[in-house]
Parts: sequence; C-alpha cells; structure tokens
Amino acid sequence: MNAEEVELLSDSKYRNYVAAVDKALKNFEYSSEWADLISALGKLNKVLQNNAKYQVVPKKLTIGKRLAQCLHPALPSGVHRKALETYEIIFKIIGSKRLAKDLFLYSSGLFPLLSNAAMSVKPVLLGLYEMYYLPLGKTLKPGLQGLLTGVLPGLEEGSEYYD
Repeated sequence: MNAEEVELLSDSKYRNYVAAVDKALKNFEYSSEWADLISALGKLNKVLQNNAKYQVVPKKLTIGKRLAQCLHPALPSGVHRKALETYEIIFKIIGSKRLAKDLFLYSSGLFPLLSNAAMSVKPVLLGLYEMYYLPLGKTLKPGLQGLLTGVLPGLEEGSEYYD
C-alpha cells in the first residue's frame, strides 16, 4: 500500500469503497460457472464506477489476478468482453501514470489473450492496447516484450487486424 492509499484510509467513504471492493471480490470465490463470473465482474464494475472519484483502485493485486483468471482461454468470449470492460474502467480511473507503475498487475492477463481470443474480443483488446498502452511511450518499456509476444502471434496474415 502506498502513501496515498494510507492517507485515503482516513476517509470513511474510501473505507466503504474498499469494503465494497472486498464484497465484490467475494463473488468470484463463489463462482461455479461462467455466468457467475459475468455477474461478479458486473458487480465489480459497478463498485469501481460508483467510486471513480478516487484515482486509486484498492485491492489491485487481487483484482488483477481475478481479471487474469477471467481471460482464461477456456472461458467464453462473453466473460472476456466483460473482463475487458473492467480493465477499461480501471484504466480510466487510474490514468496513465499509475498504469505505467502497475503495468505488471494488469498485463499478465491481457498480453496472452489475443492469440486465443474470439473475433468479437480482438478489436476490443486491440483498442485497449491502442488507447491505454501505446500512449505510455517509454514507460511501456518494461512490458514491451510481453506486449509484442502477446500481439504478434495473435495477428494472422490476411486478417482484418493484420495491417
């Protein structure tokens, strides 16, 4: 926990936000099928959107792990799209400076997805890369190898995304 988060803990509304995130994360533990994951992601999205005024995401390590799990290749594209929606909400909240700092947390799930993604998921994922990762510029350097390793095998010559 960084100094900013410790300072925010004195705010009762922020503590309620942390509790709401904890509650939303509990839903993942009780998920037994993919529809439960979509529901859990929806609840997490709602909590994050309702507290977007805070530019930090509590429990970011656990959230990063859960999002990576939701991008498992065996899960259907609906779960993938909902998880990508969650990533986008988080990236909007934290901004590029914090994304560069927490790149490893969020990229572990995103980078391997493209090669196994359904056609309906690929444009959303590439849009996330374009909108949030590419503007990082030099701060993307620690994750550049992972990004390239994830993007290049997912691009098939002759596909609409190849160019």
